[in-house]
Amino acid sequence: MVIAVAGVLTAGLFFLGRTTPKKRIIKAEAHSANDGHNHAAANESVVSIDTILTLAKKNLSKEQIIRINTLENSITSGDVKEQQLHVYHQLARFWADSAHIFEPYAWYNGEAARLENSEKSLTFAARLFLDNLQDDEVAARRKWKALQAKDLFERSLEINPTNDSAKVGLGACYLFGGISDMPMEGISKIREVVAKDSNNIYAQTMLAQGAIISGQYDKAASRLELVNKLAPGNVEHTLMLADVYERVGNKPLAIAWYQKSVALATNKELKEAVKKRVIELKN
Repeated sequence: MVIAVAGVLTAGLFFLGRTTPKKRIIKAEAHSANDGHNHAAANESVVSIDTILTLAKKNLSKEQIIRINTLENSITSGDVKEQQLHVYHQLARFWADSAHIFEPYAWYNGEAARLENSEKSLTFAARLFLDNLQDDEVAARRKWKALQAKDLFERSLEINPTNDSAKVGLGACYLFGGISDMPMEGISKIREVVAKDSNNIYAQTMLAQGAIISGQYDKAASRLELVNKLAPGNVEHTLMLADVYERVGNKPLAIAWYQKSVALATNKELKEAVKKRVIELKN
């Protein structure tokens, strides 16, 4: 039952489009190589940008290989910041628009953000990694994405320490990315924001997701009820709450919230999937 609902919820997040390029994730095995922004411990099996790019290029045509190699070579030949930024953005657009592969797209957005070093660009790049890693089933790759997001959020917070959204994002990196043996480290960072503003929707949603992961469904339901009260009409939040109520066996409330999500969803396939789930719950 729960597996079926989780599938509906995942489908909902997919169709809502969390990320810019098509959500094509490279099915990579973990490798021991590391990169400059990946602070994983030595001797641990990790995914690196080198292995990601190598695997991604296997999906390209000969013409695309020539194009990408030319762009990559122009990074090192360019000694002007604006020129390097331009190349990073070109590479990001290539991986998004031509190759439709997420990881290199996010990586080059991150590199551009690090070079530009503005709060806006750093936070945007960090959110790309964070939003995508939550759907990634490969632990090593998920951790790599979390480390990229963590680095970018931390750089953003150096510029503006009062950015609550970045604080919540940083906490979520610990919560969902497996970058620490103490997930409470992430929870505590998010709770700091909630303690200051209990109506922070982003923070409350992240804490609800953390409660779901730890099996504290009552707490998750309470936070999601608040989120839906503060921001009614969000299909993702309604699906999350419906899923939680199904997990605890409260069919009437699960059905009610699934039906609300049907009214809110704009994607036809998502609507049909949720309608099917409602029928299954009623039988």
